[in-house]
Amino acid sequence: MSGGRSGPVVAAGAVVWREQDGQPFVLLIHREHHKDVSFPKGKVDPGESVPEAAVREIDEETGYRVHLGAPLGLAEYVLPSGRDKVVHYWSARVSRKESERAGAFRPNDEVAAVEWVAIDDARGRLTYERDVEILERFAERAAANEHHTFALIALRHAKTVPGSHWDGPDATRPLLPVGRSQAKSLAAPVAAFGPKKIVSSTAARCLATVEPLSARTKLGVSDTPDISQDAYEHGTADVSRVVRKRLDKAKSAVLCSHGPVLPDIVARIASDTADDHSRFDLRRAAMLSVGDFAVLHIAGRKLVAVETHRNAVSA
Repeated sequence: MSGGRSGPVVAAGAVVWREQDGQPFVLLIHREHHKDVSFPKGKVDPGESVPEAAVREIDEETGYRVHLGAPLGLAEYVLPSGRDKVVHYWSARVSRKESERAGAFRPNDEVAAVEWVAIDDARGRLTYERDVEILERFAERAAANEHHTFALIALRHAKTVPGSHWDGPDATRPLLPVGRSQAKSLAAPVAAFGPKKIVSSTAARCLATVEPLSARTKLGVSDTPDISQDAYEHGTADVSRVVRKRLDKAKSAVLCSHGPVLPDIVARIASDTADDHSRFDLRRAAMLSVGDFAVLHIAGRKLVAVETHRNAVSA
């Protein structure tokens, strides 16, 4: 969000890509009013998350409905008005099915034309050096065959009635009103990463946290005691089984669990996918506050990026 008048303008976009002739081609947009060639992006609306804005802007500007892949960093520059602008970029793959669904592009208020080009051609077509730098990060991933990723999303349940205020079993503690608001607020940013599966602890607070996400994505919820706090504290949880299954499936999934369990979930994902843990801020990803989530992006069996997102609703 742009914050106050003197704060930076925050925007979001992506290097949108698809396979063509066995190679990744990237999508460039031609903006008539700016007389430039760039990547699809746009400002974050008030009350909107940055990942949500990226997906929305790509749809509005190009007609492609995408989910976000691994982050590609920031582009920071000063606008003619003197305000700073910060653009968050991800990669975003267009599937063959989505490419066929989108059909012919229609010019709109923002974009006069779009074109799919090879990475080498894109370097010479982009107007701004800052966009070339973002492209180079994507090109490095593509050269290493790490551009096609899936995500494992570690989510901590939202704010819950304290145990000291609850007479029943710990697993039955419900969300507080602020927790219900947190659950609603995380649905859109988590959905931006395109989960195909939602796995939850059997605790009521975890199941309630993923309910709005389930409704938004039209995905059912699979609950398991293997990532529950009760089972973890009694030594009967099997976190490794859950993690291995999700890695073997190689499809984006959400794992909703608890503060004591999440460090083990993150550590097991990392140990199975990362040969150099020091490259990633795994501690931040593991030590989530209530309603926060971390996204671990994996290509094959290799961890390529980790990002952490705060809940928009303060606990």
